[in-house]
Amino acid sequence: MYNNPYYTQITLDRINAQMAELEKMKQQLSQPMPQPTNLTQNFQLAPNNREVIKYANNIEEVQKEVIVGDTPFFSKDMSIVWVKNANGNIKTYELSEMTFKDGKDLQIDLLQSQIDELRKEVKQNERNISNASSTKNATDTKRNDEPTRKTVEDDEPTSVSKVSRSKKE
Repeated sequence: MYNNPYYTQITLDRINAQMAELEKMKQQLSQPMPQPTNLTQNFQLAPNNREVIKYANNIEEVQKEVIVGDTPFFSKDMSIVWVKNANGNIKTYELSEMTFKDGKDLQIDLLQSQIDELRKEVKQNERNISNASSTKNATDTKRNDEPTRKTVEDDEPTSVSKVSRSKKE
């Protein structure tokens, strides 16, 4: 295999190609490097308001803030949001938490409202009874002042039979 003239020719060609490549590299390194031109790069980064939540205590703080695009400002307790646009116009929104209730929670709320209604009715009935009793006491006092005349015969019980007595006895 080593005595094969074809194999030795391929090896010589490869060595010659590597030597030519090394010569090219040597010539490139020996030449002076051209000086790079001055390059000035100006970057203008636009603010990205979408990633940051801004907080404010009142609308005056929102008015003072300089912004580029529509920007939401939240109150610390998250109950109010102000949205300021690039023109300086501010819209105010009130936030409230929405809780979703399942069937049991809805039933509890229904029963609680029924209990409240019944309590109101009981209080109303107590007022009506106290008003009626005060009116009744006033009429009873008038009746107590008048003398009552009842005879004993009027008060006889109805379940007792009446026996008449004869004069002979």
